[in-house]
This record gives sequence, C-alpha cells and structure tokens, in this order.
Amino acid sequence: MAIDDQCGCRPEVPIPMTRFQERCPRCRHRLIVTRFDATFRLADRSERLCFGIPGGLCEDCHQLYIDPDLIELLDLGTGRCVFAIESDLVLQEQAWSSAD
Repeated sequence: MAIDDQCGCRPEVPIPMTRFQERCPRCRHRLIVTRFDATFRLADRSERLCFGIPGGLCEDCHQLYIDPDLIELLDLGTGRCVFAIESDLVLQEQAWSSAD
C-alpha cells in the first residue's frame, strides 16, 4: 500500500507492493528499506502507534510503502499513516556495528 508521506493520503489507484521491492512503483527511484515507527489515524479519528514496521521509503518522492498483508494483519486498512520515522532500534544497531 502506498501512502503519501506529505499529505498522508492514499493515491487514487492502489499501487501493489511486493515484500522485497527495491524500487518505487511511482517514480522508480530506490527505496530505503528499513523498519519504521509510525502513527496511523483510524476512521474513528483515534491514532495507533506501531513500532518496527518493515517498509520502504522512496528517496525521491518520499512515499512510504508497507506490505498490504501487514496492514491487514494490523487491522489498519481504514487508517492512514500520518507520521513515520526510522526506528530507533535500527539506528542503535547501526551505531553499535560502526563502533566495532
């Protein structure tokens, strides 16, 4: 599922996302594949925080792509991503590995 990082809305035509996709389906630029901590706003206006979600962020158009099966599993199909940041766990792992 593609989610517009700038306005938090889905494109009019759903873009299929494969689990191991490395290129943005919209602009074909490279995806930064990592884990994200994200906030989803649900249809009832409540928000749900999710930590360590695997996904891909386009380095050019800033679209965040999350596996549709994972969205369904987390019951976020009616929600939209309103904020995402690379998970602290990923950053900590990178810091520890560079210190070695």
